[in-house]
Amino acid sequence: MTSEATGTGQPSRTLALLWGEPAATGRRKGPARSVDVSQVVEAALLLADEQGLAAVTMRAVAERVGVSAMSVYTYVPGKPELLDLMVDATYHRMPRPTWGGRSWRDRLTLVAESNRELLTTHPWLTEVAALSRPPLGPGVMAKYEHELAAFDDTGLSDPDADAALTYLLGFVQTHCRSAHDAARITTDTAMSDAEWWAANQPLLARVLSPDAYPRALRIGAAAGEAGGSAWNADRAWRFGLARTLDGLAALIRDGG
Repeated sequence: MTSEATGTGQPSRTLALLWGEPAATGRRKGPARSVDVSQVVEAALLLADEQGLAAVTMRAVAERVGVSAMSVYTYVPGKPELLDLMVDATYHRMPRPTWGGRSWRDRLTLVAESNRELLTTHPWLTEVAALSRPPLGPGVMAKYEHELAAFDDTGLSDPDADAALTYLLGFVQTHCRSAHDAARITTDTAMSDAEWWAANQPLLARVLSPDAYPRALRIGAAAGEAGGSAWNADRAWRFGLARTLDGLAALIRDGG
């Protein structure tokens, strides 16, 4: 997995690009450009969605938009800045339903589910979207404003509302990263979880003694039967989201 993350580029140039300020690349002499920054970002998004984040190189993006490998740097200074633009663009496209008439728990459930949908559609986001240093572009700000509004009337203080949102999104991101890892293992091994357990069951039956591991075998077997595998993404999601909301409920009930 890549160690790349948002917020690692040159801040002034990144922010200028995110908000369409002319200081992003400075003045440029020569003929009019054949493409614009939005086309560069769109090409990078398509590459990431189709082939994964490793496929997003400045050269590959240049080829996708039809410019030279060197000229692409006149649009975006480098890959760190490009990653910020990509993340902000995906956030900008998220649906933003109205919160009126819903309970706080229903609102936060929608926040969680919309972020899960985003990370499922764009798995590469779990590798780069840093909660601690997001690109402060129009997409990030619109998302933040909308999701904070889900905490209206909960009685939480402003710092607690921010912390509660971060806590909720942290659960979503961790869950989706685990789901992606599980899917990747299945793809890489060309073997489903059921096939893996079936193939290894004879050996496991010989080495795993009920006397040595009574709880692990009993509870593990019950969990596997309930979820259809050692780890079931949907079951883990339902359980984890409910417990996350239960924790926030205690905070809200106590008045923050």
